[in-house]
This record gives sequence, C-alpha cells and structure tokens, in this order.
Amino acid sequence: MPRPPHLCSCGRTVPHGALCDCQLAARRARQQRHDRRRPSAASRGYGHEWRKARDQFLKLNDRCAWPGCGAPATLVDHIVPHRGDKRLFWDRSNWQPLCTSCHSRKKQQAERS
Repeated sequence: MPRPPHLCSCGRTVPHGALCDCQLAARRARQQRHDRRRPSAASRGYGHEWRKARDQFLKLNDRCAWPGCGAPATLVDHIVPHRGDKRLFWDRSNWQPLCTSCHSRKKQQAERS
C-alpha cells in the first residue's frame, strides 16, 4: 500500500519521499553558499598530477572495493580522509577504487556520524 503524502512547512502537499520545491530551492542555495567558500579542486590537490595518478591507479584497480559491489570503479577514494595532509593524500595504500554510488554512500555515512 502506498504511503500517504505529507504537508510541507510551506503548506503544500508533497508525495511521500519527495521534497517540496521550497525545500529543493533551500538545498540548492545552501550548496551554492558552500561551494563559494570551498577552495578549488586544484588548490585542494586534485590537479593534473592527481588526475594522472588516479587514472593509473584505476587501470590497475578497475572494480569497486565496496564489499559486495564489484561494479566498474570510477573514483579513487582516500580511505582515511587526508584533510590537507599531503603525505596521506599521496599514500597509495590509503587509496581505494569505488564506483560513484558507493563513494556517495560512504561520504553520506561519514557526514552522518
């Protein structure tokens, strides 16, 4: 049986599991504010040298390392977040190949805890 819709704080009726347009707009605005404050990818270390190293790593490790997944890997994840530590950033034993959906899942779990 389908779950009933809910009322948004703005007064609109929204299908179960969906976000209202006002909530989506607020989410987009929050993301834009975050992106404006965030340093560029290159300044965080994800420039040309990283792209070369990442591509080489993914050629050797082409499957997602998330338990039970095994999908084609598209991203290299730092197992322990480097937080700007260049030694940890370039330590290949701290890298793991992940598919996009598993990488997103891992990051969301880390943000919740």
